[in-house]
Amino acid sequence: MEVSKTMMAMVILVLFGLMTEQASCKVVQFIFGDSLSDVGNNNRLPRSLARASLPWYGIDFGNGMPNGRFTNGRTVADIIGDKMGLPRPPAFLDPSVDEDVILQNGLSYASGGAGILNETGQLFVQKFSLDKQIELFQGTQALVKKKIGEKAANKFFTDSLYVVALGSNDFINNYLFPVYADSWKYTGAGFINLLMTTLEQQLTLLHRLGARQLIFFGLGPMGCIPLQRVLSTSGACQEKTNQLAKDFNKAGSQLLLRLSKSLPNASFQFGDAYDVVENVISDPTNHGFNNSDSPCCSLGRIRPALTCTPASSLCKDRSKYVFWDEYHPSDKANEIIANEIMSKLTFFSVNSTTHTPSVLPPALAPSPV
Repeated sequence: MEVSKTMMAMVILVLFGLMTEQASCKVVQFIFGDSLSDVGNNNRLPRSLARASLPWYGIDFGNGMPNGRFTNGRTVADIIGDKMGLPRPPAFLDPSVDEDVILQNGLSYASGGAGILNETGQLFVQKFSLDKQIELFQGTQALVKKKIGEKAANKFFTDSLYVVALGSNDFINNYLFPVYADSWKYTGAGFINLLMTTLEQQLTLLHRLGARQLIFFGLGPMGCIPLQRVLSTSGACQEKTNQLAKDFNKAGSQLLLRLSKSLPNASFQFGDAYDVVENVISDPTNHGFNNSDSPCCSLGRIRPALTCTPASSLCKDRSKYVFWDEYHPSDKANEIIANEIMSKLTFFSVNSTTHTPSVLPPALAPSPV
């Protein structure tokens, strides 16, 4: 009889422990994207040619060493997550990731060079396309279900926030790149329709996997990034490229609205910061910048230098530059973009404590050695 009581007590304790563990699952985010959101996946892909593994990437983040982010500080997703009280998700390939880390922090599958289309970014050799990122997410779900049970896992994934932020590579490293078949196979409108058809299938799959609250980041004025400017004869923004971004955003906004109405319990929102970024670029001084057409980190007259390297020279004050390198915005610009997107979203703070940012304020650049 005493043994029976002891066994019953043990069972109760185990069940209580499981219930406590399941109840403690907080809201986290799962991020799907490209180099604008990558936090280290590509740095761990040995054959990838799109890596932020050298100084001066990450100079204004944490210890100032490269961390996989393609900027000097935070990504837009970092900043929005901080404002919502969400923990910063580690990269899927981070060796410290296990089921407990996932339950506490979520995961980022974002990969530099990735696109909506699988063929996008093939010149980078190794990257996770959006299809591959979703496949990896399915593997994550299997691990979590094994850890806490299917019912608790389903609630965990349903309560989570999802960020999807990609599309620019589908243009810059596909449609606008003549080595790709898509560049001559489609008109601009036809290519955007292909992207929307593919994206609809991908977002619908994410919904089927549990995504209910989802943000899709729209494109900025791609024709104004330093890489596009330097390829033009005048150094001006390439308006044809900008128009593609605007058309993509219009179609994407309509798609997210339609999915929100048609998918059960879905709140799919489109985060559009095109206008504010265009305004910052055209009138930088009004937003605290003094340069909006060239990268802070560059090799001087050698343009375009696609990545920032230890041999590059840095601008004197990184907070005054809209662009960090030929392609990616600076931490300060990302903050403006994040604030604009947040102003248009209906999500609110989801966890009781706010995550403490691990970014240091931009300061004077150290001298390259």
